[in-house]
Amino acid sequence: MEVVTKITNIEFGSMVNAAAQKLTENAEKINKLNVFPVPDGDTGTNMSLSMNSGAQYERDAVDTTVGALAQATAKGLLMGARGNSGVILSQIFRGFAKSVDGKATLTARDLADALMSGAETAYKAVMKPTEGTILTVIREAASAANQAAKHSDDAVLVMSQTVEASEKALASTPDLLPVLKEVGVVDSGGQGLAFVLQAFYEALSGEIAASDIQIPDNAELEEMVKGLHAGAQAQLDPADIEYGYCTEVMVQIGKGTTFDHTFDYDEFYAYLAGLGDSLLVINDDEIVKIHVHTEDPGAVISWGTHYGSLVKVKVDNMRDQQQAVIDAQHTEDAKEAQAAKEAPETAILAVSAGEGLSELYLASGATGIIDGGQTNNPSTADILAAVEASGAKQVIILPNNGNIFMAAEQAVEVAEIPVQVVHTKTLQQGLTALFAYNPMNDLDTNVAAMEENKLTVTSGQVTTAVRETTIDGLEIHEGDFIGIIDGKLQIAAADLQAASIQMVQKMLDEDSEIITILYGADATEADAETFAAAIAEIDEDLEVEIHQGGQPVYPFLVAVE
Repeated sequence: MEVVTKITNIEFGSMVNAAAQKLTENAEKINKLNVFPVPDGDTGTNMSLSMNSGAQYERDAVDTTVGALAQATAKGLLMGARGNSGVILSQIFRGFAKSVDGKATLTARDLADALMSGAETAYKAVMKPTEGTILTVIREAASAANQAAKHSDDAVLVMSQTVEASEKALASTPDLLPVLKEVGVVDSGGQGLAFVLQAFYEALSGEIAASDIQIPDNAELEEMVKGLHAGAQAQLDPADIEYGYCTEVMVQIGKGTTFDHTFDYDEFYAYLAGLGDSLLVINDDEIVKIHVHTEDPGAVISWGTHYGSLVKVKVDNMRDQQQAVIDAQHTEDAKEAQAAKEAPETAILAVSAGEGLSELYLASGATGIIDGGQTNNPSTADILAAVEASGAKQVIILPNNGNIFMAAEQAVEVAEIPVQVVHTKTLQQGLTALFAYNPMNDLDTNVAAMEENKLTVTSGQVTTAVRETTIDGLEIHEGDFIGIIDGKLQIAAADLQAASIQMVQKMLDEDSEIITILYGADATEADAETFAAAIAEIDEDLEVEIHQGGQPVYPFLVAVE
């Protein structure tokens, strides 16, 4: 096997494009590693599209030093990132690129350091890292690379050890995440990363020749995603807010009379993480910006003064703001403001699939729709384009799917106007969140209110199982109709109506009053009416509404309030 002690731009370009090809070839295999047996296995597709975007930026780069090519790859991944798996992959390459910035070529040591930096950056990007995922695989792989580089200057040997460690870590993921063991699969994101590292080795070792690396066809993957969609188009008490003060502080590092600590990101972040939630810490060499929801804003401010001079301090009482929202919604002025359809300063962009659902969102106060959802996660670039096209001064994004959160948050970082994300996991939560929006309030107040209001709805989804499995003791057969309640699979039945009504029975409690049925592309209005009649037999006092959603994948979406 050829020894490689210097990775040039030629080898690095081959590695990146081989990874894109490998992910494209194995996208469907990765998709099938889905814990839930539902037709939303999109990890492989998301990682493929993300990596392909990175490879395209690499090919288009003018500066051909390895450091510059790595930066281009990371930028392409950032803009093309889809789903949480794609975003985490982009963060791995972000850390990799930061480590090799300015280098014309790479040694084995440089390669190992870059992988270590990628692992560190990926962990920092996730607020609550979970082991048994892609994070475990990159950490173990990078650690092996680091050890190998201590004893050899052969980059091929380093990558060989890296691949071996990634495969071992991937095999261990079911032992770290019980749900993976129960279903009998390894982590899909971890498998995608293992393919990336394997492609790096194959390209670097010459196992695959540069001439055999084919540029992946993103258009074909995009069509595959679109094909899955063919034919489809109350408030909480303010006292329930755990951390009541939205605190923002900007510190000029190393300045002022109270400065007595040298800035260390990990130390700085760790202390603040213990003071609340929704923590964001962004810094460069001169400034650190803090955003956190806390009960002790004074402690946050005091902590900042140890590292430099305060430039900006902003503290909002979210409990008072929430109460103001509740009060305002009961006034005629607020109702008139909500009904006004003038071009708003604030755009509300909802991710939605299905003509009926999109129309319902627009009627409920959304100002724009981002096409996407289950099996079709929009990229960071897609979301950013919608933000820019809105023409608004500020934007609220409703992702309506947990797998879109990280792409939306990356769009927030890149956008040139203020953008915030209301972390809605379902289409039903998105619609409920909209009810809390008040155009008379500022962006922070609205986002806080919408985050709270989304929790007042119970979301149910009925879809079809695409394979046999057992989850939490529930035996599921391919072709069964399954009911998912707030993300937890709870019902399986051979009949659509039986599964749907059993799901609703589990969703109801003594406070339930209104049930909304959104029927999709695979159901009819008659199906929805039969479903509604069965609900009425459970409790004739329940108010049942039916809307044509047109959504793919789910014959019925149900909201209980």
